[in-house]
Amino acid sequence: RMAAAPPSYCFVAFPPCSKDGLVVFGKNSARPRDEVQEVVYFAAAEHDPGSKVECTYIEIEQVPRTHAVVLSRPSWLWGAEMGANEHGVCVANEAVLTREPASESEALLGMDLVRLGLERGATAKEALDVIVALLEEHGQGGNYYEDGSSCHTFQSAFLIVDRNEAWILETSGKYWAAEKITEGVKCICNQLSLTTKIDAEHPELRNYVKSQGWWNGDSDFNFSEVFSLADGHLACCSGRESLEKQGGDVSAQAMIDVLRDKDSGVCVDSESFLTTASIVSVLPQDPSFPCIHYFTGTPDPSRSIFKPFIFVDDVKLVPKVQSPSFGNDDPAKKIPRFQEKPDRRHELYKAHEWARSLLENDQDKGQKLMRIMLDLEKQGLEAMEDILSRTEILDPAEVVDLFYDCVDTELKFFK
Repeated sequence: RMAAAPPSYCFVAFPPCSKDGLVVFGKNSARPRDEVQEVVYFAAAEHDPGSKVECTYIEIEQVPRTHAVVLSRPSWLWGAEMGANEHGVCVANEAVLTREPASESEALLGMDLVRLGLERGATAKEALDVIVALLEEHGQGGNYYEDGSSCHTFQSAFLIVDRNEAWILETSGKYWAAEKITEGVKCICNQLSLTTKIDAEHPELRNYVKSQGWWNGDSDFNFSEVFSLADGHLACCSGRESLEKQGGDVSAQAMIDVLRDKDSGVCVDSESFLTTASIVSVLPQDPSFPCIHYFTGTPDPSRSIFKPFIFVDDVKLVPKVQSPSFGNDDPAKKIPRFQEKPDRRHELYKAHEWARSLLENDQDKGQKLMRIMLDLEKQGLEAMEDILSRTEILDPAEVVDLFYDCVDTELKFFK
């Protein structure tokens, strides 16, 4: 049983640590090695009064309007590991263990809350409010993995970012605390990190922990100390130093380099876990510039290409990074769940498997391919830098096919 929480890493860098008035966000999603992640876009939508939304395990009330979102998600579930919405809000989720065992009964997954926060929140603070209200109403619980033989449950932490601020939200059951960040570099990983600087919290949080005998009310209230397992609280962030060393120059490229770093442990490639997908987002503090979101859509960022996506109306859908849909026949939707595992690989994932075997079996060819790929990525990054340094407003027609074309070009190289 994979008892440990998967060691994902999320980062945010604000000016003055980051470049040119940009907020830079990044996450590596560490998940079971064979799990497929897809990149999916959902347009903004109006919903009829009284309509419901079917999340991974439970159905909840829908809201009148949902924002457009782009998500990187394990393709068997409804929610997402990470993503962004049309208002420049980014959310990433971390599975954490606390001294309270996470519930096995099916409720909202932390990953469902990522998507719900993005669909319903136009700022980081709104997304935070959405997530904690839903936590209060529905609770969190259910299997984090597509595994019919055992139930893996975790509590959740979130990094919620917009153009102006970020919130670190950490939860245990329905109880939570959050810290607001507006400068410097922050990292969260698979353990609690909030200490005594708490800017918002569940109204009953302190009474609850006193009633459990976890805090006497006399000492400073330290969230991680109160909620962590006895040995669980360590300084987690190996990638933070490399970002801080950039000295005011954290860019999309610097964030990508940190996410690719295997030596620091940020890029996970272990017996149980692999970085199955990655995201980097660049959010200009000046709202006249567009936010740019780079997705890999494939495992191991050190062998993957970060491809840019910009929200515009009628953005072109990219079926080649979407997993096949099994509808109501999906073993994840039938009870008992996960009795079989369908083949969820999308076209880009399959092409990557081929490239990986090439890298492993024919080093010269593999390295040549990798150089071509990185060159392709660099062209994308430079084109995006150009968009962010222009004076004229971006013409949506210019980027409506952006992500589609990048995926297409990548596939052509593999062919």
